[in-house]
Amino acid sequence: MAEDKPQGWRPLNWLKRAGQFFFALSFSSLTRRIVSLNLAGLVALVASILYLSQFRAGLIDARAQSLLVQAEIIAGAIAASATVQTNAITIDPDRLLDLKPGETYGGSDEYSPLDFPINPERVAPVLRTLISPTKTRARIYDPNGSLLLDSRNLENVLRYDLPPPSAEKPGFVERGLTAVRTWLNRGDLPLYRELGPEKGNGYAEVADALQGQKRSMVRVNSRGEVIVSVAVPVLRSRAIHGALMLSTQGDDIDQMVTAERLAILKVGGVAAAVMIMLSLLLASTIAGPVRRLADSAERVRRRIKTRVEIPDFTRRRDEIGHLSGALRDMTSALYSRIEAIEMFAADVAHELKNPLTSLRSAVETLPLARNENSRARLLEVIEHDVKRLDRLISDISDASRLDAELQRQDAIPVDLRRLLGTLVSVANETKLGHDVAVEARYEGRGPTDTFAVTGHDSRLGQVVSNLLSNAQSFSERGSKVRLTCRRARGEIEIVVDDDGPGIRDDALERIFERFYTDRPHQGFGQNSGLGLSISKQIIDAHGGRIWAENRPGPADADGAPTVAGARFVVRLPAL
Repeated sequence: MAEDKPQGWRPLNWLKRAGQFFFALSFSSLTRRIVSLNLAGLVALVASILYLSQFRAGLIDARAQSLLVQAEIIAGAIAASATVQTNAITIDPDRLLDLKPGETYGGSDEYSPLDFPINPERVAPVLRTLISPTKTRARIYDPNGSLLLDSRNLENVLRYDLPPPSAEKPGFVERGLTAVRTWLNRGDLPLYRELGPEKGNGYAEVADALQGQKRSMVRVNSRGEVIVSVAVPVLRSRAIHGALMLSTQGDDIDQMVTAERLAILKVGGVAAAVMIMLSLLLASTIAGPVRRLADSAERVRRRIKTRVEIPDFTRRRDEIGHLSGALRDMTSALYSRIEAIEMFAADVAHELKNPLTSLRSAVETLPLARNENSRARLLEVIEHDVKRLDRLISDISDASRLDAELQRQDAIPVDLRRLLGTLVSVANETKLGHDVAVEARYEGRGPTDTFAVTGHDSRLGQVVSNLLSNAQSFSERGSKVRLTCRRARGEIEIVVDDDGPGIRDDALERIFERFYTDRPHQGFGQNSGLGLSISKQIIDAHGGRIWAENRPGPADADGAPTVAGARFVVRLPAL
């Protein structure tokens, strides 16, 4: 029976998942931008290094100095041992036997000391010994600039680099590489050309050497290869017997520069791979979360589910975390707004249905009324329901416009002392038919304290006016409503106290609900029940709080606590 293999770490599966992850990232525009920008900087750096101008210039200078030293040594050796002795006669016995009658023995015309002071036969062994290990080319010119000896021709068989018989023309790639190399190496360097044996003076360095000056030159051949050449005079007894010219092979310096470029390309390739990996990892921490947030926002828009949760990245202390938190708060506020609108629509439909039902019943019953009294009562019911509908529609319209109005208008500093003073004066003048006075008291840092807050003065005035009106309506005639404004720990507190019956314990929270009303002393339908709900909505929009409580009174005869009246408290952030 075979045993099951343990489910351990599987490199192939891990690599497959990593490949899928990076493949998905490659289609992200943000990822491509991050990788492209990072690689652009690296490519610019590598390209500037590949030019190797300083390294190449230093290499050329070092090579030129080396050639000059080498040329001086070789020229000294040639001058010491390879020149023809003009004050000595060398007799060849074999040649004496070959003389014909009437002929005299003399030096060969080929090696006449007057025309050829440098003996090529003596120069060749010295040149071969000194030049062969250096991989350089040596040429010796006579004082007239004619070529005496070329190191390429020192062997018995002359060798020339000829193309193979079946050689084809360079391809596009090869021509492109040659053009790039020529562009990198050319700069302002002159072009090297191979001159004929009789045109040694065509080389500037040879011409200067025949004048007794040593000189170096740097040129570029047709293939873009750098050639360094130096020329020094061959001196003996302060007489110039010729010039020695040393030059590098076509690919001598280029091989070293190419080797450096290949090394830089290898380092650049490794750096590019590392940079791509780091860029992908960086992009995964940005593009991935942003994509998830975008997908969630799209699902919220389409409402695929009843409630879509935005991914929580708030643990990240960066812009992605801030964006996640902002989207989560926005989505939560959006869902709350949708739910509030749905509840508001349901409440409005319910509240409008009651007076409409009553109105419909009265209208249907009106033709059946038998006497004027019944007809008059039905008309009163109709009038009452119409007024109730008018109040409901007006308050509903006000409540529905509230959020949009608060969003459109800019919040400004509001002087609560001036605003409350105006509202108290209006309440005392009108008294709303209740004969209940209102007195105000301010507890601030001084008599000039403005109790400033940021908000909308008209809406804040609507809240305070509504609270004063409610307090007056629940107070007995001849009593007072007390309004107090004070500072409380960075907030402005507005307190409205009355001497009415207070609020039932089970209604302390419900009184801020829409369409809730608890007025036993008033007839049914006299109040829409939206005043306190609108007030709470306004205070919430200003970032404040509002609540209701009962003022404790003295204990009764049985020692039980009593209620001295109702109290409404509003707190707003101080400016």
